[in-house]
Amino acid sequence: MAARIALVVFPGFQMLDFAALTAFELANAEHGGAPYTVETVSHSGGPVRSSAGVQVDTAPIGRRVYDTLLIAGPTVVAPAEPELLAALRRTAPRTRRTACLCTGAFVAAEAGLLDGRRVTTHWALGNQLRKQYPGILLDDDKIFVNDGPVWTSAGMTACIDLAIALVEADLGSELARTVARKLVMYHRRTGGQSQFSSLAEMDGGSDRIRSALLYAKQNLQTPLSVEQLAGHVNWSPRHFSRAFRDQTGHSPAKAIEKLRLEAARSMLEDGHVSIARVAAQTGFGDEERMRRAFVRTLGKPPQAVLREARQRAGYEVPDFA
Repeated sequence: MAARIALVVFPGFQMLDFAALTAFELANAEHGGAPYTVETVSHSGGPVRSSAGVQVDTAPIGRRVYDTLLIAGPTVVAPAEPELLAALRRTAPRTRRTACLCTGAFVAAEAGLLDGRRVTTHWALGNQLRKQYPGILLDDDKIFVNDGPVWTSAGMTACIDLAIALVEADLGSELARTVARKLVMYHRRTGGQSQFSSLAEMDGGSDRIRSALLYAKQNLQTPLSVEQLAGHVNWSPRHFSRAFRDQTGHSPAKAIEKLRLEAARSMLEDGHVSIARVAAQTGFGDEERMRRAFVRTLGKPPQAVLREARQRAGYEVPDFA
């Protein structure tokens, strides 16, 4: 029996989220056995207008059982319709998995579906989601996150990456790669990849925090202690640490690790083959410390990042120990 995939929409939803349905459509074409049925639903059915002004026809969610609910994201985050929240609370527990596309995480969180879950969302709205719903565990440096039956994606086109990941979980990596090629994606992004520049994502509200972040990025090869950063902006270490966390959502140590990780990954993807040299130039100091940071954040070691980059470039791939 085909798995029923339902995209849940509401007035003001982001039209781009329909791209996620294309992944399932192409999976049907490549599989040959039509493993999915795809439909668009709303809490009451009928025409629903997107934020772009395009109106789509929808079926009511009703009391049908779905395999997968895809919750679209609003272009402008605002309180959801009470009827929509009630429908999601009624339907999600009977659904095998629920996936939030971009700012759809705000809708699901308002419905109480994300409490205690690891989630991600659009990079620009991570702090807002964290503050509005402190019961969730925000992992805002990922393209998508899977926590049990709940999946969430980062902003905008990351909904396609999430949909392909769902196809891979159902039908295997080879078919998922074929779907990615049909979608003319340069390469299929894994969930562990960063969704945006760490410097932009952590951009503080004050000039001093921005100055500290820029100073850190330009001096990654140095120890970069809290005292050093605080001295750069003429604040006490205690005041700096508190203001930094309030404005960026991260401790100074975590922020510096993110900047170092981004710089190291960029060097590896540019073809720097000496892991030790990359570790030294980005301030990790030694290969093992860098390896642990890569595995913890990206889910794979630096050697794997380098291997994938060289494969994409068509180089001969060295055999790493």
